[in-house]
Amino acid sequence: MSTPHQPPADFAGPHQGQPVLTAGEPLDRAHAAMILIHGRGASAEDILTLAGEFDGTGFAFLAPQAAGHTWYPNSFLAPIPSNEPGLSSGLAAIAALLERVGGAGIAPERTILLGFSQGACLALEFAARNARRYGGVAGLSGGLIGPDGAPRDYPGSLDGTPVFLGCSDVDPHIPAARVRESAAILRRLGGEVTDRLYPGMGHTVNRDEIAAVQGLMEALVVGA
Repeated sequence: MSTPHQPPADFAGPHQGQPVLTAGEPLDRAHAAMILIHGRGASAEDILTLAGEFDGTGFAFLAPQAAGHTWYPNSFLAPIPSNEPGLSSGLAAIAALLERVGGAGIAPERTILLGFSQGACLALEFAARNARRYGGVAGLSGGLIGPDGAPRDYPGSLDGTPVFLGCSDVDPHIPAARVRESAAILRRLGGEVTDRLYPGMGHTVNRDEIAAVQGLMEALVVGA
């Protein structure tokens, strides 16, 4: 069994045609962009509140909405086919947003992919399946998708992309071992990975994680 790859650009699934909310600078005036992927049971509006925690000078923020507020139905540790077609549909939604951002003149090298919880899993899996240089990748309480032992022979290279993984060491949804494994795989793909497990933290985002993402952002707008 080989590692599944990105669905085709014209993939039609439950998340195609869903709203995309925006904040920050208009795309045609922004120097950089961030695509924010919400978690299970949440919304694009919810994840956009996180943008308010950053100094977003020069950034356009885009947040796609999952149909039914869920990108895929089962645990991210479940067999991959059991999470289709939602998984492929979510990956295609991210690809479409990168194309939209690129059409406005903002290259992937100036675009950050950020997700929380289920959205973090989706963002990390997208980056692994579509390895190239991004402005940054931030997985907050998430890990790569699939059961233990899933093949991880992803093609391509992240080419030095800065990657941040942050999670509680006792998260009820995200095993610490999967966070560590994901960090190792993303390093093998050429990412410059920082991974932090926070003792006893809940399933949430803390100030240290916000500061780490802010650092990714500042590196893209300095001198812009």
